[in-house]
Amino acid sequence: MDRTSQGARSWKQAAGTQFSCEKAPALGYRGMVVTNHPLASAAAVEILAGGGNAVDATIAALFTLSVVEPMMVGIFGGGTALIRLADGREAVIDGLATAPAGAAPDSYKAVSDSWPDYMETEDRANAVGASAVAVPGNLKAWCETLERFGTLDLATVTEAAIRHADRGYRATPYLCNCIDGTAADLIRDPEISAIFTPGGTPLKPGDLVRQGAYADTLRLIAREGAVALHGGGLGAHVGEELTRAGSFLRTRDLIDYRTVDRVPVRGDYRGWEIVGTPPPCSGGVHIVQMLNLLEGFDIAGTGFGTAEGVHLLLEVLKIAASDRRASTADPAYVDVPVDRLISKAYADLRRPEILPDRANVFPPRVISTESANTTHVTIADGDGNIVTSTQTINSLFGARLIIPGTGIIPNNYMYLFDPHPGHALSLEPGKRITSTQAPLILCRDGRPVHALGLPGGPRLYGSAMQAVVNLIDHGMTLQEAVEAPRVWTQGQDAEIETAVPEAVRDRLAAMGHDVRPVGHVAGGMCAISFEADGAMTGAACWRADGTPIGIGGGLAREGTQFWPDYRRTAGI
Repeated sequence: MDRTSQGARSWKQAAGTQFSCEKAPALGYRGMVVTNHPLASAAAVEILAGGGNAVDATIAALFTLSVVEPMMVGIFGGGTALIRLADGREAVIDGLATAPAGAAPDSYKAVSDSWPDYMETEDRANAVGASAVAVPGNLKAWCETLERFGTLDLATVTEAAIRHADRGYRATPYLCNCIDGTAADLIRDPEISAIFTPGGTPLKPGDLVRQGAYADTLRLIAREGAVALHGGGLGAHVGEELTRAGSFLRTRDLIDYRTVDRVPVRGDYRGWEIVGTPPPCSGGVHIVQMLNLLEGFDIAGTGFGTAEGVHLLLEVLKIAASDRRASTADPAYVDVPVDRLISKAYADLRRPEILPDRANVFPPRVISTESANTTHVTIADGDGNIVTSTQTINSLFGARLIIPGTGIIPNNYMYLFDPHPGHALSLEPGKRITSTQAPLILCRDGRPVHALGLPGGPRLYGSAMQAVVNLIDHGMTLQEAVEAPRVWTQGQDAEIETAVPEAVRDRLAAMGHDVRPVGHVAGGMCAISFEADGAMTGAACWRADGTPIGIGGGLAREGTQFWPDYRRTAGI
């Protein structure tokens, strides 16, 4: 654990990849918060400090992120939460988006039957604008989770979000980079442009971002709850506006939306229990699958970031991606063979396909347009409650519009459905989107030791798997595990972060991998480690504005009085 390594440090070994951490971990005993924005972390800590639990703090953080990370998450998006309560109970809350009832397998006209344009449609209708909006689940999931497992009311946990939306906050370079990359689309919608590209000019770091209409929407939600959107006047207004703009979504879709309670996926890796989210989230299933495959190799002995070690990671990533494409989708529509995919026997069957010194091909080729633009929070309180939750509106700024009069940025989740009919991921009315979201809790001897997760679209579950390997096989500290260089492939090119030495990349290319150096793979990981004595370490990585904050100290010793009161009580 990181209790004695509070500053940045370098990962060194005899061979392979060496790197230095850019951020420092936080230490706490009464609570730990890790989110991908400092204001969201501060909002969550305020809730914990005021007596709320980890669930209260999580919902406060998510509402705040919908303001300060508006390109990543919002109440009109979707997500999942893996919750472990202090008494050992576990829950998975599925708030993923669904296809509107009026959508059909052939609602979009695909432009290609082959990669890389397989998922694209005419006029980008499934990716940008009202026609790309799916039925959201975030707001309902957040409110239901708070009511079931929290201790505070909506007005309390939304206070920080309302304050930042109303008074404004300073744009970070990270937010501004996201605005720059999407400005051409943002400018097309007057309401979203007025906030992020005023006068046609993208915001600059340090500019004040104010979202007054969204503050009013949050105040309404604080009074009425999720019914405001899912059955109330806000939902009726939203439905009318989206219908007018050409969306498949109707007010009835918002009324009919339901969250789903799911049973976590469980696996074991070298004596550790791995707990993750089940389909339609594919992350938990395929992380367990990849770890089962790796268990047959001496990963620690190969060393971190060696050509041999990276080769094994790439090969198991390809196998998992191939199986994900073929079989993992909404279990209400597709029979997902979870037990087989996570079994040791299936890993034993597939492992011989991994060649020790040469890249192999694992058909079918994977098609995925899941966006890397997501957010994540990992939060724990001093009583033992843990939440690890991934949330998104899919692409940067979702559908890249604001619903008039509301400040709400809707998702573009329709981009995740296969526009070609007849496949596992094809569009069907009411179908839940399939996501690689992968909140994880790692346990040893029945006790939680690590909780983690990250954004990153199809790259995120492979990155979560690599963090598990870093912790268990390579013995890294938590900070090292979240910041370590990552790799990724879906069976096409192999993305290798540039921190991996050129000599290693050259060796991988010689093995037959189509190597493509990249600045980063996936997004900012948020992780917490737990010691048996109650100490917690929080870590965030350099790939986002991630900020861990720990709580120490506590209330005064019972019976403590101010000095003058003590003198009177003692008769002095």
